[in-house]
Amino acid sequence: MTEIDDIDRAILASLSRDARQSAGAVGKQLGMSQPATWRRIRRLQDAGVFAGRRVDLDAEKLGFGVTVFLGVKLATKGRVSLEDFERAVTAIPEVQTVQHVLGLYDYRLRVVARDLSDFERVLRRRIMTLPGVGNVEANVLLSEERLPGPIAMC
Repeated sequence: MTEIDDIDRAILASLSRDARQSAGAVGKQLGMSQPATWRRIRRLQDAGVFAGRRVDLDAEKLGFGVTVFLGVKLATKGRVSLEDFERAVTAIPEVQTVQHVLGLYDYRLRVVARDLSDFERVLRRRIMTLPGVGNVEANVLLSEERLPGPIAMC
């Protein structure tokens, strides 16, 4: 585990708001020099604290107005490997996340669709035909009040 102090947390918080910022811009916010900030960012990168950088797209503005969370229970774990299911489900572009979970369901999927009829098409033609799919429970997202924030802020 990497030692993270209050300055590191402040750097992570700043970068989580806008990962495009330069080390100089982050340092200016925190009252630090660009080289000192850059060294800390580099240390955090080298330690693997950053899982990557990404662009968050607005699905609704791209025409995907419906988000559905699916709980998927595999029907026959012995006959179909988890890897086969995971490989098949990750090939579906509307499936945004695949989480292997413990509990009532084996997997939790985040699926986007243009509208409910488009979701029904994805569900019937793509998801329900995947190897080993048994029970499926759908929860339609009505609103999202809090987006994931940096763990270091806790």
